[in-house]
Amino acid sequence: MTEKKKERINIHEYLAEFDDIPGTRVFTAQRARKGYWLNQFAMSLMKEENRQKFKEDNAAYLEDWNLTDAQKKAVLARDYNAMIDEGGNVYFLSKLFSADGQSFQKAAGSMTGMTEQEYAEMMIAGGRSPEGVRSKKGGY
Repeated sequence: MTEKKKERINIHEYLAEFDDIPGTRVFTAQRARKGYWLNQFAMSLMKEENRQKFKEDNAAYLEDWNLTDAQKKAVLARDYNAMIDEGGNVYFLSKLFSADGQSFQKAAGSMTGMTEQEYAEMMIAGGRSPEGVRSKKGGY
């Protein structure tokens, strides 16, 4: 009996495939490393005293964190998609939504280019259609 060789997967090629999904940012280990301090900042907003300091002066509060310029810019602009591109995890970033008095639904809607109501209606109707472009490079 011959032993079947296991095919080795190139992990970098495998993970790169996640970037081909239109409108989706998969939270990989690489993104986790990139966004470590961004996510730590977001988690700091769980404490009332930190939320107050942040609300008083967003930019000054961010100086206490080891964020990249792109991360700071994204936070100050409340550009959640850019924050996710910079390694933010949506569950950690929800602390920022909450500190701003926004619902998760409103923030998620803004990330999809929809109003809060449009997003709610889409989700109630069953979410996004599986039809349409499923691959950036393949166009299908």
